[in-house]
Amino acid sequence: MLQILDRGDDWVEIAIWNPDGSQAEMSGNGTRIAARWHGGEVVTVRVGPRAVRAELREDGLVEQDLGEVTVSDPEEVEGIRLIAVDVGNPHAVVEGDPDDLSRIGPLLEVHPRFPQRTNVQVARRLDHGEIEARVWERGAGETASSGTSAVAVAAALGFHPVIVRFPGGPLEVRFVGRRAFLAGPAVRVGR
Repeated sequence: MLQILDRGDDWVEIAIWNPDGSQAEMSGNGTRIAARWHGGEVVTVRVGPRAVRAELREDGLVEQDLGEVTVSDPEEVEGIRLIAVDVGNPHAVVEGDPDDLSRIGPLLEVHPRFPQRTNVQVARRLDHGEIEARVWERGAGETASSGTSAVAVAAALGFHPVIVRFPGGPLEVRFVGRRAFLAGPAVRVGR
């Protein structure tokens, strides 16, 4: 659930709640939705300590500057090779068959290696600048798409610019230095 806390002419402050009642520090899809809901061409979305700049592109996609991303060295947990990535929230990226998510996701989410729990992605490279991935979100289980997961996958696999294909649809990721830029759709419905 996304909650609007405050709003100005070119900014909005939000809180994001997972289905289990925990609060998310960051959400790429949530900040994109909040920016589109606000309605401005350029909007700063504040979530926790982060401020995400979002801009409506000419092609109708919303592109966000999600800030700096930290990528850890590869490690092994319970026999699973992963790369931990911080995108304002924690991620554990596993390169492999996305169909393995239902086994890997619940195991890594609550593993003691991640005392605050973690989001888990299982991803594989495709041809032509694309990655296929599935995501297990902390506090929510498997979800159809995740913006910060797209960034984590691209950063861990060292692959950009890239289109990350989730069951819920594709998202675009590019980096400038360590800064991540995420682009995807957001359609305003209703008023």
